[in-house]
Amino acid sequence: MQLNDLLKHTSEWLKGTGPNADIVISSRIRLARNLDKFPFPQWANRTQGEQTLNTVLEGIKKVDYLKGTTIFRIAELDSIDKQFLIERHLMSMEHAQKTENKALIVDNEEIVSIMCNEEDHMRIQVMQSGFNLHEAWDIINQIDDSLAKALTYAFSPEWGYLTACPTNTGTGMRGSVMLHLPALVMSRQIDRVMAAIAKLSFTTRGLYGEGTQATGNFFQISNQVSLGPSEQEIIDNINSIIRQIIEQESQAREIMMSKSRALLEDRINRSLGILKSARIITSQETIELLSMVRLGEDLGLVKDLNKSSLNELFIITQPAHLQKIEGKSISSEERDIKRAELIRERLNI
Repeated sequence: MQLNDLLKHTSEWLKGTGPNADIVISSRIRLARNLDKFPFPQWANRTQGEQTLNTVLEGIKKVDYLKGTTIFRIAELDSIDKQFLIERHLMSMEHAQKTENKALIVDNEEIVSIMCNEEDHMRIQVMQSGFNLHEAWDIINQIDDSLAKALTYAFSPEWGYLTACPTNTGTGMRGSVMLHLPALVMSRQIDRVMAAIAKLSFTTRGLYGEGTQATGNFFQISNQVSLGPSEQEIIDNINSIIRQIIEQESQAREIMMSKSRALLEDRINRSLGILKSARIITSQETIELLSMVRLGEDLGLVKDLNKSSLNELFIITQPAHLQKIEGKSISSEERDIKRAELIRERLNI
């Protein structure tokens, strides 16, 4: 698989399928794993980093589930390519920096990705569309078990899996769910909901994870505690919280439909009208307007558009995707023009 092949492919997390797909965009399980007797990436010298990477890549070759995956050497990618992979949620912003001895392993369906030598020797990630943490866990657990047979993990009987950041020690697991919560935002209930989540040791981030703010009514919610509870307990805790948020968002949508339907329809159709006719549009405005159109599709107020197509527009209108489509680097103003053109093409069919 070549990097450009991903442009022709719909990422797993964008398919708009799976349980509660009207509110839950995607579910992700990530495991932090390190090799025994190898220094963490931040403390490794060039030779040690290279040894670590080669050892990990040899171990990956022995895992049946990972056969046929593609290895991208981060140092060989230009800035657009790296941003492109970040936009597709296949790697972190941190992984795109200090690229020496770093790699990204991706399967053809974009369900599995593994960052090598990011903060830890391996950050294994599995994505699923909709509210589907259990399916993501089943997949990643198989991969982790197979890797454990091929590699010797840094593990303590007392503390569990050892990680570069102490907050990941224990299971090394982060479960996260991406939610679309426009009704809670518009009804001004979102701050109360997020405050309650924080008290329960969960964290909220934006569309691109750590270091990003919520935009376009998208919120990524994940566990903060990795040490103590088992993986299944962590998943159960996340599921419990997410079910409550889904219920609150559903109720807020019902209230808006019954009490403010005309205003809601007006806002949704104005958003759709701008997207269908704009000649210049920024990435930020695009996300906000698409959020309203997606809500309209979920509520049956927008016809002839499907969730998958709308979800894909959130990503292909991002800066690196537009430049990959154009096949060259283009200025911010040129991207705003190209973005508007692309949206018109997709929505005025």
